[in-house]
Amino acid sequence: MRVNLQPAWNDGNLDASQSSSQRQLSISVSAIADSMDRSVPLNLCLILDHSGSMGGRPLDTVKQAAYRLVDRLNPGDRLSVVAFDHRAKVIVSNQIIEDKERIKKQIEKLHAEGGTAIDEGLKQGIDELAKGKKDTVSQAFLLTDGENEHGDNDRCLKLAGLAAEFKMTLNTLGFGDHWNQNVLEKISDAAGGSLSYIERPDQATEKFSLVFNRIQSVGLTDAYLLFELMPKVRLAELKPVAQVAPETIELPVQQDGNKYMVRLGDLMKDSPRIIVANMYVGQFPAGRQLLTNVQVRYDDPTAGRQNVLSDVVPVDINVLTSYVPAPNAEVQQHILALAKYRQTQIAEAKLQQGDRAGAATMLQTAAKTALQMGDKGGATVLQTSATRLQAGQDLSEADRKKTRIVSKTVLQ
Repeated sequence: MRVNLQPAWNDGNLDASQSSSQRQLSISVSAIADSMDRSVPLNLCLILDHSGSMGGRPLDTVKQAAYRLVDRLNPGDRLSVVAFDHRAKVIVSNQIIEDKERIKKQIEKLHAEGGTAIDEGLKQGIDELAKGKKDTVSQAFLLTDGENEHGDNDRCLKLAGLAAEFKMTLNTLGFGDHWNQNVLEKISDAAGGSLSYIERPDQATEKFSLVFNRIQSVGLTDAYLLFELMPKVRLAELKPVAQVAPETIELPVQQDGNKYMVRLGDLMKDSPRIIVANMYVGQFPAGRQLLTNVQVRYDDPTAGRQNVLSDVVPVDINVLTSYVPAPNAEVQQHILALAKYRQTQIAEAKLQQGDRAGAATMLQTAAKTALQMGDKGGATVLQTSATRLQAGQDLSEADRKKTRIVSKTVLQ
């Protein structure tokens, strides 16, 4: 298994007469399977809310979705199941898949009761994943329909950080309209996973399947993107690096001198992670000039290898005395995706401050950005929310959650 690393500037030319220029560097990172690579066993934990509010059709459909996932697991894969209300308990301890029907019968016994303590479920889920994480792809599905009323949200975020340190990925699924989108998004962002919104019970199987498809395509794990910047090149001070695909996430940067490191998490074979770095470039003489070297450090569970380094990829730029722009349309799309996300974030902040008019204006701007990038579904959702605010209406919980989801990704 190898890394595919493809950098590109938003403008491949630079003006030799300018003392400072701004450039965005887009970097596509994915896994490439060699013909002799063996498949990597999956180590999956389902962390399921079975509180009283999940009673009836919601819990029934989640059980059906879980059964489908059990059926799709391969020999050698591992599974554990944790259920939580205001407490948490292990329903299926971490084990290699052998008797799928027995596992389904354990899940079938779940019934709705009690309150909600997400952190308790998360803690036990991480403990179960830890039992089978050697040479596997360790992933969790965390599903809840409510607020963490009997738990501690700060503890959830600390646990998500711990999961990332232990090379585990947490995917969160919000069921219905009353879950805390900030908490679930921060959990998935911190632990390199995805956030899904199950608006109606009949969508549970589809959403579970989409996330499962993604984790089945994971080839490399615990990946870090490494930058070495040349003199006269620096990262922007505010929000310098973000991921824009498969979803948009602001990425924290660790610095050591002129070297920078950003955690990416899992690398998929079918869906690259697209990273955008915002850089400021000083004055350079005419000709091809090296601005940065990029490299990826990763684990390869197919070979049982850790901290593998990819080849260094030098990223240069063409410096011209008679400057003519050389824009890259694909990178511009990535920049628009990031703009859509950040514009929506500003709109949400304005709404929290009581500035409805300002929020509506920013949502309209985000809708126009979505249209520019061909995201018609996202544009419709964003414009609908803007129109409701302009008409003096409140945004429902469903409206807010749809707005957040379409700001992070392109609707499938």
